[in-house]
Amino acid sequence: MIKPILIAIAAGLMALPPAWGQASDPRVASPSNVLEATENWESDLGLDDRLFGLNGDKRALLQAIDYSLQYLQTPKAAEKYAELNDPQITRDRVYRSLVRFRQLVVSSKTAPELQGAVNREFTWYRSAGNDGRGTVGFTGYFEPTYAGNRYRTAEYRYPLYARPQDFEDWSEPHPTRSELEGADGLGSNSPLRGTEIVWLRDRLEAFLVHVQGSAQLQLPDGRVLTVGYAGKTKHPYTSIGKELVNAGIFSLEELTLPKLMAYFQQFPQEMDRYLPRNESFIFFKETRGQAATGNLSVPVTAGRSIATDKSIMPPGALALIRAPLPERNGRGEWEQRVVSRFVLDQDTGSAIKGAGRVDVFMGTGREAGDRAGLTNSNGELYYLLLKR
Repeated sequence: MIKPILIAIAAGLMALPPAWGQASDPRVASPSNVLEATENWESDLGLDDRLFGLNGDKRALLQAIDYSLQYLQTPKAAEKYAELNDPQITRDRVYRSLVRFRQLVVSSKTAPELQGAVNREFTWYRSAGNDGRGTVGFTGYFEPTYAGNRYRTAEYRYPLYARPQDFEDWSEPHPTRSELEGADGLGSNSPLRGTEIVWLRDRLEAFLVHVQGSAQLQLPDGRVLTVGYAGKTKHPYTSIGKELVNAGIFSLEELTLPKLMAYFQQFPQEMDRYLPRNESFIFFKETRGQAATGNLSVPVTAGRSIATDKSIMPPGALALIRAPLPERNGRGEWEQRVVSRFVLDQDTGSAIKGAGRVDVFMGTGREAGDRAGLTNSNGELYYLLLKR
């Protein structure tokens, strides 16, 4: 895992269909056998109407493109594309594709105009998905905003810890979550005492920050403390939502993040039972107001950044997702709407494995959290590269 990283909310807390958390073929190792050139995008699918509607967000898309262009010029990008070792999907081709696509976004006046230009100049590569036929599981993640305090009080009792200075010298197996923070999450006898950065007043909120990998924390004096990922222990990730489904508390179909949170609010003692089952443990650092950042070390953009398995997918590349995502209707209610949206592949996550998983960054705060918690659907993923 490359730091810093944001980890999927839905994949982390909610149960997913079995194929979503793994590659559909254990031999999958590079874009060569997970991305297949396909026909041009069909004209009747409503290509990214967000760009040209009343609430168009061209600026957000252009900023996300610029972040990817910034990353692609780094030595890290050169090393990553050398590891992918795919003659069709090179760093130079990805970079040139982004430069040209940016020009087209700026100059196009309508969605059909942009779509026509993209179809003429770009090749579409479809992900094989989790079934070899293009089925991709979509979840959402976000940057939470919670109340916090730099000092432990009767109200603020649940700490987030900095990465220990001697962490590289820790022997394996690493301590589990329960050993590091206690079964109750208070860390009363934790070996990490003295490395606390901030305390939260709600245990589940502290756990959610571990799932997300970053947060904005509102301090009592009105200031905002931002924290981000600084490392993790070497334990496999366990989905708490999946544990609840296995226990028969929820069915897979009815489980959502709001329902999961309501369950733990009603039965807080159950957190002692279930949260320690995720033995993986995250360390944090203060980010001093830095925007939420993906594993490419560039900011992620709400609705325009996705996380995929970077061992097989091209980092920083231009992509298009087609999937049902939660949107508010005219009555302010959430409903699932199929969207076709240009995105940049700028992140990864512990639960994002194989060609059949995409995590969409939904933004910061409660609204983004609601949208992320309701994102759990199947769709398609395409990458766009210049034909020449």
